[in-house]
Amino acid sequence: MNETKKLGQRGEHAVARWLQQFGYTILSLNFQTRLGEIDIIASKEETLAFVEVKTRKTTYFPISNTVTRSKQQKLIKTAQQFVLKNKFTDKVLRFDVATVTPENDQCKITYIKNAFQR
Repeated sequence: MNETKKLGQRGEHAVARWLQQFGYTILSLNFQTRLGEIDIIASKEETLAFVEVKTRKTTYFPISNTVTRSKQQKLIKTAQQFVLKNKFTDKVLRFDVATVTPENDQCKITYIKNAFQR
């Protein structure tokens, strides 16, 4: 596995643990369909959170550039498939973005709820 992939997985696992600390249940990591992939799908009460995780070695990039409109559309379509497949029709859907920057043995997480509207 290359270093970029390892870094990405480290970030995804850090965000999953972070979400669990705030009472979320992780339903899926790396949910894939032919339309796309969602890094983390988590549930808390009536909310289903679809989380795109961006892990970078440095914080030089603006958050607005991390998830393009095209990527948002893929996430929405993939989320719709997850909802239909798992019959989560009674949940409120939310699309979040987490940015992760490793700092020594820790990860700095910036979490944005409702990062874009569906």
